[in-house]
Amino acid sequence: MADAARLDPRITPARGDIAAAFLRGQVTAARYVEGEIFAVIAPQAPMRRAPRPDAVLDTEALYGERITVYDRTEDGWAWGQLEQNGYVGWIPEAALARPGPMPTHKVAALRTLIFPGPSIKLPPLEMLPFGAMLAVETLAPPFAVLAAGGHVPLVHLVPVSHTEADPVAVAERLLGAPYLWGGRSSLGLDCSALVQTALTACGISCPRDSDMQEAALGRAIDMQEIRGGDLLFWPGHVAMARDAMTMIHANAFHMAVAIEPIEVALARIAASGSTLSSVRRVMD
Repeated sequence: MADAARLDPRITPARGDIAAAFLRGQVTAARYVEGEIFAVIAPQAPMRRAPRPDAVLDTEALYGERITVYDRTEDGWAWGQLEQNGYVGWIPEAALARPGPMPTHKVAALRTLIFPGPSIKLPPLEMLPFGAMLAVETLAPPFAVLAAGGHVPLVHLVPVSHTEADPVAVAERLLGAPYLWGGRSSLGLDCSALVQTALTACGISCPRDSDMQEAALGRAIDMQEIRGGDLLFWPGHVAMARDAMTMIHANAFHMAVAIEPIEVALARIAASGSTLSSVRRVMD
C-alpha cells in the first residue's frame, strides 16, 4: 500500500493516524472512517492546513457546499474533504451543519443578501458570495424563499444547472477584488481561484490549484495562437487571456484582480525569475 505522505495531501483524505474508508487498501493508516456529510452554512469558511486560526489558508468553502468530515478536535475544528473540488483541510465546526435539501439555485451576483423577511428594508442576516448554493423552497418575486429560512433577491440567483457562456466575462466581474492567498470570493481570492470560479460558472470542471489546472485542463497551444479564455501558466501562477494582447489575473504585484498587457506581464514575471511554462486552451 502507498504511504499517505506520498499522495497529494490537498486532495487525499489520509494521514498517518486516519484515512477515509474508501482509501482502505490504497494507503496505510492507523484507522479508517466512513466520514459524515455536512453542509457549509458560513458565507465562506476557511479551510486551513492545521486546526488553528493562524494556520495557512489553503482554500475556502462556500455556503451550500458539501464536505465529508473524517475527524474533529475538541476545540472545534473538523478535518474533511470538499465534495465539489476534492480539497482536504481543517474547517471550523461552527461553519457546518447537517445538510438539508439539496441546493436548487446559486448566487450569480458578486454578493447577495439574505433578509429575514420579504423587505429590503430589514437588516440582512447574511451576505453570500458568487457561487454560493441555496435550497429555494418557493419563489415569491422579487424574492426567493429559502428552505432554511430567509429571503434572497431573486434577480441575484440562477438555477444550479445554469452555465455562463464566457469565462472571461465572469473573471472580469471580479476585477479589483483583493488578492488573498487561499481566498475564493470577491472579498479576496488568488490566481487559481479566479480561474476556477470563471470556469466552474461556465460548467467546466476545474481543480483548485494552478499546478493541478495545468495538468488537467485543455491542451497546450503556441503563444502565437493565444485568444480569449486561454490560460497562461507559470510555476505557482495562472492567468486568463482576455484576447491576444491582454490578460486578467489575481496577483500579488497588484494585490488585486487586474488586467494588463500580456507582454508587460511576461517581462515583469520573467524579471522576478519565473518563466512561462505553458499556454493551454480549455474551450475550443
